[in-house]
Amino acid sequence: MAGTKLVVLYPTPQDVNEFERAYTQDHVPMVTAQNFRGITKFVAAKILGTADGSPAPFHRIAELHFPSLEALQSAAASSAALQAVTHAVQISTGGKPVMLVAEEETKIF
Repeated sequence: MAGTKLVVLYPTPQDVNEFERAYTQDHVPMVTAQNFRGITKFVAAKILGTADGSPAPFHRIAELHFPSLEALQSAAASSAALQAVTHAVQISTGGKPVMLVAEEETKIF
């Protein structure tokens, strides 16, 4: 069975330095195995640019990996997860973050 992940896309914030402080010091510590039961991996990426050099529509991408859709749904229903989602929206001053659920297909070379 393929894994499932929650992908969070953060638009470019109004104040990058303040967002980075809030994201790294306040938000990322909320993503724990205790707050998101069943999580197997958390990946945070800072966008450096686009392939064509145009302004990037997003500043950061976060991926929360789970073994199944059911595990993700169960974790997302917890009060700790709901607090983390509320915080994600609060710190995203460039617009509401886009949250997607994806089934992962991996090919390792």
